[in-house]
Amino acid sequence: MKREFIWDFDGTLLNTYPAMVQAFVQAVADLGGEVTPVEAYQIMRQQSVGVAERTIAQRYGWDWHQIRTGYQKSEPKLQSQPQAFAGAATVLAKIKAVGGHNYLMTHRNDDALRYLAQAGLEPYFDDFVTAAQPFPRKPNPAALNYLLTKHQVDRPRAVMVGDRNLDIDAGHNAQIAGFLFDYDQLVTVTSHPEVEVTSLTALLPLIG
Repeated sequence: MKREFIWDFDGTLLNTYPAMVQAFVQAVADLGGEVTPVEAYQIMRQQSVGVAERTIAQRYGWDWHQIRTGYQKSEPKLQSQPQAFAGAATVLAKIKAVGGHNYLMTHRNDDALRYLAQAGLEPYFDDFVTAAQPFPRKPNPAALNYLLTKHQVDRPRAVMVGDRNLDIDAGHNAQIAGFLFDYDQLVTVTSHPEVEVTSLTALLPLIG
């Protein structure tokens, strides 16, 4: 049973992918290239936006930073009010009800906190790590270790929840469990998560 939860943001708590994909496809088109929404989404879900940028840039012989510049310009405008996944509030609330804690670990900037507030989820959280803090990217465990140490978390009671292998790998690298939220069953699982679920409410029996 777990009660100390570190949460990924994009694709785990809120479904930010539609706007992310739209921004990515537009950034590529603005440079004169083409990528389908399906391909962009699959690379993001399986790996990361960074991998998508490098993959498409290599295809066209571009500097991947060109794609990132366009993506970062339009994504916040398109990401107006992303919706929480079904059951997110219920799960977060139960963790608090049993005396546990929720922590956010995202590479998104502080917009993540605004989106959480819009979705009514921000009050459930005890602390946050965002891009404002210069931690290495997952699966490096530095950000997780920071949260675990700062709050004196009992690691056997802790878990990292995310929608990609790199989230689970980060948890394991921090010597905590990893729960994979693979809501569309798109991930080729290589990270050996302790638990795999397709809905957040499936986590409820594991909280205590």
